[in-house]
Amino acid sequence: MQNDEFSISEEKADGAVKFVAKGRITSMNANVLEFELSEALKKGMGNITVNMMQVSFLSSAGIRVLLMYFKKAKEAGGSFYVENPSENVINVLGMTALDEMLLK
Repeated sequence: MQNDEFSISEEKADGAVKFVAKGRITSMNANVLEFELSEALKKGMGNITVNMMQVSFLSSAGIRVLLMYFKKAKEAGGSFYVENPSENVINVLGMTALDEMLLK
């Protein structure tokens, strides 16, 4: 799915799903990320990883979505992590003190 210079794709594997996010996650397109994560949980994919190597910008709306689905995955008995974060994502998550919780 693609929107506002942002795209996300998924790879499934035995009860787990990995998303690859690319571009800028802004308040205008964070709902795309939220939709994809929501659908994964609805389908029973309790272990979610989001590869953010190619994410150039992460807004507060994007952080909200990541945090929300971290909590939802844990409540469902699964896991949620961000892997291979770009330098910008590392900086933003570090400034918000979410890096230790979200980074794999």
